Amino acid sequence: MRNITTIFWDWNGTLLNDMHICIDSINILLKERGKELLTLEEYRKIFTFPVKDYYEKAGFDFNKEDFSKPATEFINVYTQKLPDAPLFKNTVKVLEFFRQKDKPQYIISAMEQNSLITSVKERNIENYFQKIMGINNHYAVSKIDRAKQLIKEIKIKPKTICLIGDTIHDYQVAEEIGCNCILVTDGHQNRERINSTNCVVVDKLNNVIELFQK
Repeated sequence: MRNITTIFWDWNGTLLNDMHICIDSINILLKERGKELLTLEEYRKIFTFPVKDYYEKAGFDFNKEDFSKPATEFINVYTQKLPDAPLFKNTVKVLEFFRQKDKPQYIISAMEQNSLITSVKERNIENYFQKIMGINNHYAVSKIDRAKQLIKEIKIKPKTICLIGDTIHDYQVAEEIGCNCILVTDGHQNRERINSTNCVVVDKLNNVIELFQK
């Protein structure tokens, strides 16, 4: 990791521990439709991007309703619960580590832009980031385009960037822009799934510091 000068962070499931409010929110929708509820283990086995695919795996039938309906219902419930989602343990410690190493940090998220900025500011860590980039809707299809846009704006070599996330999609983003990637296993997808990638996998956010100290 000696050649890494810049850090790209995922937000949900990497810095923000929002799994339980995601599960609570989707289960409210599933219960209303008479569907079987998800456990944490089941959720981490099926969560994916685009989230429409995850909804189908959870039991939603888009022959009976348009995806936009549960997607909107979910975000309304999720937004109400969002203030209760804490940062992962050691989030501030890790952000401070990279600040002390003079490595600029950015957030690249599939969360809607305004909600993302509000969420980061509410946790008083916005000053750690050079820029916070979400997407312009609540459908969480992909953040690849936003990552490419950021690369163009900051004009640095992708090989000097490390993207730190918690899902296979984060790895896909890293592959698309040609940067390094680290995935943490206590987020929205389980270790078995993210082990299928070719990137470095760690158990906890704090382990990232150890990689950069070697």
